[in-house]
Amino acid sequence: MKLKVGDIIPDFKAKDANGNDFDSQKIVGHKPLVIYFYPKDNTPGCTTEACSFRDQYEDFTALGAEVIGISSDSVSSHQQFSKQFKLPFILLSDNDNKIRKLFGVPSGLFGLLPGRVTYVTDKNGVIQMIFDSMRAAKHIPKALQAIIKLVS
Repeated sequence: MKLKVGDIIPDFKAKDANGNDFDSQKIVGHKPLVIYFYPKDNTPGCTTEACSFRDQYEDFTALGAEVIGISSDSVSSHQQFSKQFKLPFILLSDNDNKIRKLFGVPSGLFGLLPGRVTYVTDKNGVIQMIFDSMRAAKHIPKALQAIIKLVS
């Protein structure tokens, strides 16, 4: 099943970049969220995307939103990626792709790569925007625009 605009973000659990347990119930429904799925740590597009979210992170938090990045990389890979690029937001390890399947994130590049999809939710956890594009740099302005629209 593929999530669509108007759906509520389902509950999920994962390990963050520090190996801590993350439970979506503690954040979904409390503030606007930007949840972005990306293919792989330390690849050119994914690094560009993560660093762009980092560079505009204060713009998101000033609007009351939180950013969460999810890929199938291990906790140690996320830890290194987060430390190397000074990423201030949550990175979650979805090593069994359960969260990706729960959201219905499609594969990209003819099924060869995990897809790159960004979801923006309102403070109630209702999806307000879905942006599906392998063009990494396009996700940040789209997400910020959606958050601005939500809170204005």
